[in-house]
Amino acid sequence: MNVTNCLLPSIITDCMKPGRLKIDKVLYRLGAITFLVFLCPSISHAQAPKYSNEFMAIGVGARSLGMSNAMVASVNDATAGYWNPAGLLRIESNIQLALMHAEYFAGIAKYDYASFATPIDSNSALGMSLIRFGVDDIPNTTELIDANGNVDFDRITSFSAVDYGFLLSYARKAPFLPGLRYGVNAKVIHRKVGDFARAWGFGLELGAQYEWGPWQFGVMGRDLTSTFNAWSYSLSDQMQQVFAATGNEIPENSLEITLPRFQFGAARMIEFKQKFSLLAELNVDITSDGKRNVLIAAHTFSADPHMGLELGYNKMIFLRGGVGNIQKVTNLDGEQERTFQPNLGLGLKLKRLSIDYAMTDIGDQSVAIYSNIFSLKLDIVRTDK
Repeated sequence: MNVTNCLLPSIITDCMKPGRLKIDKVLYRLGAITFLVFLCPSISHAQAPKYSNEFMAIGVGARSLGMSNAMVASVNDATAGYWNPAGLLRIESNIQLALMHAEYFAGIAKYDYASFATPIDSNSALGMSLIRFGVDDIPNTTELIDANGNVDFDRITSFSAVDYGFLLSYARKAPFLPGLRYGVNAKVIHRKVGDFARAWGFGLELGAQYEWGPWQFGVMGRDLTSTFNAWSYSLSDQMQQVFAATGNEIPENSLEITLPRFQFGAARMIEFKQKFSLLAELNVDITSDGKRNVLIAAHTFSADPHMGLELGYNKMIFLRGGVGNIQKVTNLDGEQERTFQPNLGLGLKLKRLSIDYAMTDIGDQSVAIYSNIFSLKLDIVRTDK
């Protein structure tokens, strides 16, 4: 077993998953850099593992999670900084705040999210997002035995394994095509395991939305430049001796690469019977880090479709559902079968406050893990529309 994999906090999720921008220049530069990353994959001391920075792919907001993360085309609130920065232009208030808290594995892991979004003018908007995924109070028993070979429980300490993601988002309406919006994210990653392992990472993302009659289309390119995590380690002499004695490798400073991920979406809003509405969206996530256990799996690329529905009443009460995480598994009889994960959600909008709830991780497996997700959105000041 590689001790690096044991130490990195990503194991938590891996065991589950201002001036005027010119879009043509941005696309060209991002595409060129992405091409160079694919052309030169053997960067010295670099590695591109599957599910790198996977905590950034969990999703944010109970509304989105209730709809199986089908949000790329229709997102229109502060969570757009995560899902698709182009959606920041659809916020109907001067300032909007979003908060979410979730717990996994019976409360062992904490997942928190906060975002801020505001229009700059009628053609542009700005957003900031912060994500934290961590496990706290992990016992550190590597120094349980002292230099004389005695067991001393007072030498047990604790540490946290925490992943942080920060997004600075900018969105703008395209002047050359009505209905087209685009946005860019500057992403900073910080991952820390106690005092003995940490990493910093940086990357760029680009998203766009287009409205065509009742239809909405979206595309999101994550880690387009590939996100580079530079890992550094600081292990005591005794910890190194413990790793060596137990057959584990002593980690060395290294560079971890997160390969690009692309998301495509199409949505349509249907209004009927006066106060009722129905939003339906279909997304397809395409990963480039090799074959995954998803509906469409190839040697290099994999495609994972998922869809969500939102039934609204009077723009105040919402019932949501979605289907995703379609996989092929082997049952107890040794036969392969397809499984999927349904999600459910509720929403309530009270003037400037929105309260959302989602129940997720409710796949049709023999042992289901239920996660109850709550999130809030607050409009600080309403604009006159």
